[in-house]
Amino acid sequence: MEGRCAVDTWTEFGFSGASSATKVKFGFGTDVIICTATDEVYVFNAHERKLKAVLQLPGPVSDLVESQDKQLLYVACQSGVYCVNLPSLLHRAQSCPDDASSAPAELQVSSECLVVGADGVSSLLLIGSLLLTLCQGDTSWLLTLYKTESSSYEVLGSFSLPLVSAAGNGDAGSKTGLRRSVLVCVHSGDITSLSSSPESSEATLRHSHFCLDLVLFKLLFGVEAALAKSPVILCGLPDGRLCFVPLRVPGSRLRALHSLEQPVVFVGASAVTGPGHAQCLVAVGDQGRVVLIKTDKPEREGSIAGFTEWCVAGPVVCGCVDKTSLYYSTGSDLLVLDLSEGSSGREGKERDEDSSRKTAAALQSPTSLNVCRLIALAKPTCSAAGAVELLGLSVRGQLQKISLPVKREDAGLFEPPSIQVGRSVRDVLSAIGDVCERASVLKTAIKSKNQILTHLNHVLNISFLLMASTNTEEHLPVEEKPIRCHATASWSRLLQKDSLNLSCVLDNSSPYVLERGWTLSVTVSPLSCPSTAGGECSSTNFSFPFNSLHPGETLEVSLPVAAAGGTSFPVTVNCSLINSLSSFLGEDEAGSSPGSQGSCVSLPLNTLTVDWLHALQVESPASTRKVSSSPSCGMTTDSIQAFLSSRQMRCSGRAEGGGGSASKPEKYSASVRVSSELLRETLVLKSSDLDPEGPKLGPQNLCVSLLDWLLSEGPGGVKSQGEQVVLNSSVVHARGPNGATVKLTAKEMNNGEEESLPTVEVQVESSSLAAVCGLHHAVLRRMQTLLQKAPQKAASEKRVQTLGLTRALQRAEIQQSQISGAYGAGTSSEQMNRVLLCVYQELRENPLLII
Repeated sequence: MEGRCAVDTWTEFGFSGASSATKVKFGFGTDVIICTATDEVYVFNAHERKLKAVLQLPGPVSDLVESQDKQLLYVACQSGVYCVNLPSLLHRAQSCPDDASSAPAELQVSSECLVVGADGVSSLLLIGSLLLTLCQGDTSWLLTLYKTESSSYEVLGSFSLPLVSAAGNGDAGSKTGLRRSVLVCVHSGDITSLSSSPESSEATLRHSHFCLDLVLFKLLFGVEAALAKSPVILCGLPDGRLCFVPLRVPGSRLRALHSLEQPVVFVGASAVTGPGHAQCLVAVGDQGRVVLIKTDKPEREGSIAGFTEWCVAGPVVCGCVDKTSLYYSTGSDLLVLDLSEGSSGREGKERDEDSSRKTAAALQSPTSLNVCRLIALAKPTCSAAGAVELLGLSVRGQLQKISLPVKREDAGLFEPPSIQVGRSVRDVLSAIGDVCERASVLKTAIKSKNQILTHLNHVLNISFLLMASTNTEEHLPVEEKPIRCHATASWSRLLQKDSLNLSCVLDNSSPYVLERGWTLSVTVSPLSCPSTAGGECSSTNFSFPFNSLHPGETLEVSLPVAAAGGTSFPVTVNCSLINSLSSFLGEDEAGSSPGSQGSCVSLPLNTLTVDWLHALQVESPASTRKVSSSPSCGMTTDSIQAFLSSRQMRCSGRAEGGGGSASKPEKYSASVRVSSELLRETLVLKSSDLDPEGPKLGPQNLCVSLLDWLLSEGPGGVKSQGEQVVLNSSVVHARGPNGATVKLTAKEMNNGEEESLPTVEVQVESSSLAAVCGLHHAVLRRMQTLLQKAPQKAASEKRVQTLGLTRALQRAEIQQSQISGAYGAGTSSEQMNRVLLCVYQELRENPLLII
């Protein structure tokens, strides 16, 4: 075949995408029917180059076929088969007063047109007055015959075949949810007996009907089917089986003829020895396997059916045949395969080794027609000039007429050079247009993939950076992490209710830009969970998406931590960065990515702890505290809650002291002692006028500095209210988050056993045992931070002290958990008092000295 194809685009429909149910068929004279696997069927007039009508079906269409009299159109949907009188509908639509000449008629197919109710119909076939449906069931394939002469569509019979899984990895499904199947009819001779006139028989031959050579028909389907002139139904299934059943032979059943071991895409017949009957059957799989079934004559005594099988470059999207060639599309190119070399039934003398090699070479060397992105092909036609014409549908919804060059051995002898040059230029321009379209599509795809890879590489770099900082967390403080969070706790009042808010700041000190798609996730949960029936801790998650965060920039968000009067302190704030894969992969690709865990990548940053010291409200008149947003009433709790708390404390005092101090609440206290030398080496004064001698701090100044540091600084990146605190006394009165009044005292004292070792004692006093335990735990956490700042000269002593303080912190957390459990739901007052007194006694009997 010399020259190139001429492609003429007739029209473009408003859809895109490929599906196994997409079909293009000639019907009703010059009309072309297009099925796109959606709930719409298009009727296009090839003579006028105009879209005539759009049929709207109740569901996605899997197959369609027209009747022999060109009046009825049968359409298969998920719910069954609908019968439409298309000429009548078009006539009524054109007779409407509205101007329908410029726009196609929109025809709604109602449920009244349902003639066969069957689920899972994948293929249709008409043979005279018989309508055949191929349905996919749960355990088998069912081929059912219906009589179309009466309006009831009576069932004449059915054939079943067990269902097996698809053999290949090709397209085994479609948008309708049905697996691909092919249904054709093969005849052994004259088929005028199937219809009322020769004209209708010619129409029948145009759609999925083939006349096969009588010898080959007998070899494949038996003598009984040939004598009865029975039509034979061929079924191509998605498991690769090619099955058949003769309709007029008693006791017939569906039997396997061959297996392609991959889903069957196309089944057809080719007539290579003249205009009579077809000499071979052709079946094509979606991965490129082709089977040619023909009459073989190895000896003079008889003939056998030969199966020639080979593979072409796949995948195969669609196909069609004419007298000598097989045309198939791979999606990226349209190719033609010459079947004449492999189909002629020559005698044994002619079948030498040289001809066998030529046959194999011809079958395995298809010719490219340089037409891309075709997803459906109609039956080939021959023009008046002898050129083969194909009608195809592209993946972009373009209906194209493809004219193949004429096969002429003497074409170069009789054509003038100017005509040859003109045809060559036209062929080259057509090829350039096809290549440019393919190159444009590939360029767009490559650009999209490059953007996705760039974004994914950016995400991986940030992931590796954060994972490296997490693995070295013991040696890398929070302040030195490349991407970290720090926060400030402050009280606010809204609608007569006080709540503790946290201003969380995301600091990007890395060299990377946090682009669109990243989300700051903050989870707030209690540090110790009270005992509940479910045994689960209640936590609250906050998500803050942002567009971009460049190096050196910060992102500040605000979130509520706890309400006044709550007993959930201390709380932990877990900060993490989440990147959604769907932001650059798309919903479908992200959902199918292995290990995507809901299409998101979560990277933990750091954990913050908001304790009782962060939530204190200083009320001491001896201190000057610049409060910018604290409540005007000093965070006083509700009067009823205060009354209940006082009554609870009095009852607790009676239980312990026998009723002698019922009028005055019990006072609880806990203390921690710190070496004065450790404080002088680690504390930094906020005001230089407190000690003019620098490091040699006096006892009073040392106590004030210690309280000032406890109230203003916070370990782990959390600070109290963000305001400047200046104390001039070693005694601080404040109010806790549960409304209880607390007293913090720092005083210089000597240890009884080691008088040469001066220490500073921090004492916590309150009538609320929960407040004492919570503040004791918070002071211990700050002392742990103080030990980490100790000089390196006492490294061995520092490790011993750190271990002791760690055990003390663990004990304090257990005590805090016991306190929270005592205040939990379902706990009686007697059990609560017993637990609180046990914890208080442990605090009093285990003083802690930090040196």
